[in-house]
Amino acid sequence: MKKLGFLGLGIMGGGMAANLVKAGFDVTVWNRTTAKMEELVSLGARGASSPREVVAGCDVTFAMLADPRASEEVCFGPGGVLEAMGEGRGYVDMSTVDGDTSRRIAAAVAAKGGRFLEAPVSGSRQPAREGTLVIMAAGDRSLYDEAMPALERMGKLVLYLGEVGKAAAMKLVVNMIMGGMMAVFCEGLSLGKRAGLRIDDILAVLDNGAMANPMFRLKGPMIQEGRFPVAFPLKHMQKDLRLALLLGDLFHQPLVSAAAANETFKRARDLGLGDEDFSAVFRAVS
Repeated sequence: MKKLGFLGLGIMGGGMAANLVKAGFDVTVWNRTTAKMEELVSLGARGASSPREVVAGCDVTFAMLADPRASEEVCFGPGGVLEAMGEGRGYVDMSTVDGDTSRRIAAAVAAKGGRFLEAPVSGSRQPAREGTLVIMAAGDRSLYDEAMPALERMGKLVLYLGEVGKAAAMKLVVNMIMGGMMAVFCEGLSLGKRAGLRIDDILAVLDNGAMANPMFRLKGPMIQEGRFPVAFPLKHMQKDLRLALLLGDLFHQPLVSAAAANETFKRARDLGLGDEDFSAVFRAVS
C-alpha cells in the first residue's frame, strides 16, 4: 500500500490511526470535529477537509465511525467516500454496523469500481492504542490481502470470514454476549452488596473460579470504586444489543437474555449514562 486514509478519530479511531502513522505508513486523516486531527498531524499524518479528499488521495481508506447512520453519511453524503471512489481503490469500514448497512456500502463502492471490506473490531480504547484489537473482516479478498500490513498494526488477531455481512454478524454476536455478561455481572454485584457481602470478596471468588475473565477483572474494581472511565461508551453497547436483536429477528432466533440486557442498557442510557463506560450500567441496577 502506498497511501492510507483514515476516517473517524474518536475513542477507537484515534489510537488505530496513530498506530499506522507510527508504523511509517503515509496516512491522511479526517474527523468531523477537526480538533481531533491535531494529534495525528503532529505525529506526521496529513489532515483533510472531507472524506472525499481522503479517498481521492489514498489507495486504501479505513473508517471507524460511531454507528450505521454515521457510516452511511460518510459514504453517501455530500463530500463523502463515493464522490472520490474509483477503479481499484479500497474502502475498509471498521465500524460496528448491521449487515444490511455493510452490504449497501459494499454495493455502492463496487458500482464505482472500488473494493470493499468490512472489518469491525473487538476491543476498546486501550487495545486500540496498543494495536491489540481482534479484527473480523469480510468482503473483497484482494483488499483483505493488500490491507493486511496495516490491519496487523492495529490488531493482534485478524480473521477473514467470507462475504460481506459475516463480519458484522460476528461482531454483533460477540458484543451481545459481552453486554449480557456485563448486565448480569452488575446485577450480581448489586445483589451481593445488598445482601451484606463485600464486593472485594465477590470479585475474588469470581477471579479464582470457572468464570474468571479479563472483563470482570478490569471492570470489577472500577465498579466497586464508582468510577467509569470510558473505554467503550454505554450508548454504543446499547446500539449493538439493538442491532443483535434485529439480527435475531432475521434468523428467527429467540434472544430472551439479550433482550433483557438491552432493556437494562436502555434504562441506563435514559438515566444519562450513555457517554460513560458501558460498565456504568451498574448504576441502573444498584
